[in-house]
Amino acid sequence: MEIAFMVEPQVGGSYDQLLTLARWADEMGLAAFARSDHYLNGDTSEPATDALASIGGLARETTDVKLTVLVTPLTFRHPAVIAKTAATLDEMSGGRFELGIGTGWMESEHTQFGMELPDLRTRFSLLYETLAFVRTAFGREDDNTYRGRHFHLDVTDVYPGPTGDLPIIVGGGGPEKTPRLAGRFADEYNMFMTDAATLASRLEHMRQSAAEAGRDPDAVRISMVSQVIGGADEAEYQERLGSIAAQRGIEPAELEANFLGRGMFCGTHERLAERAAEVAGLGVGRLYVQQFAPLGAIDTDLIGPDIAAMRGS
Repeated sequence: MEIAFMVEPQVGGSYDQLLTLARWADEMGLAAFARSDHYLNGDTSEPATDALASIGGLARETTDVKLTVLVTPLTFRHPAVIAKTAATLDEMSGGRFELGIGTGWMESEHTQFGMELPDLRTRFSLLYETLAFVRTAFGREDDNTYRGRHFHLDVTDVYPGPTGDLPIIVGGGGPEKTPRLAGRFADEYNMFMTDAATLASRLEHMRQSAAEAGRDPDAVRISMVSQVIGGADEAEYQERLGSIAAQRGIEPAELEANFLGRGMFCGTHERLAERAAEVAGLGVGRLYVQQFAPLGAIDTDLIGPDIAAMRGS
């Protein structure tokens, strides 16, 4: 199972801090460096950089790590803009960009920036057409033009095209619609950590949809996002658990129960390695280790050994 690193810059952070973390992930040999795409996190006093613009910078200042957006809301950009920007980032990065697309959900950022957030049913209709549009623009559909209810593409050849198979990621926690869209369109199906039964149900819908579309269900990579609290031994783990719990204003036992109840990674390095093996055994091909903290507060000296344990190194 691949291990990737994910940050949430809307919590607060500059481009230079983002670059420092991306270079660290690059030097660590991680599979990908991912970031969210939000314009605020409730507190408008914190800086929140644009995801795709910042990835353009990272594309020129890193060498090997994949650069991933998890995920860009379709409400932010027309699918033509998404497709053109993605192809440009793909070229700038030497084929390292990975495009995640979702419905969007944060009402406050849409309200405060004056952007429309349609009802969920409409957003899923828009997501279907956005994915179809982008795949068509990338030359990955049998028809080389697209005409839907919301969008249309009449340009038969869109240049520049991806340098290779630019991965399209569909992310979300829905029980049926999201996995079915992933099966129809995605190269990667991404979700937050969940229990084995919920995962199995979602994968059943994804695989059925892929088969109905004439695609190989096994070709769709499954990925999950999880926060991690670890320690070399029980004493170090308890110290870190207590420190993070204090920052959140809760008891350590409550924080641990929350992590365990959501299937997230916590425990000694030995337990983290065991949990990684369990998740891989469920068919997960990539795990994004999520840091939900201001970029300047992320301590790679702490998270690095946790990741090394999860990688078995």
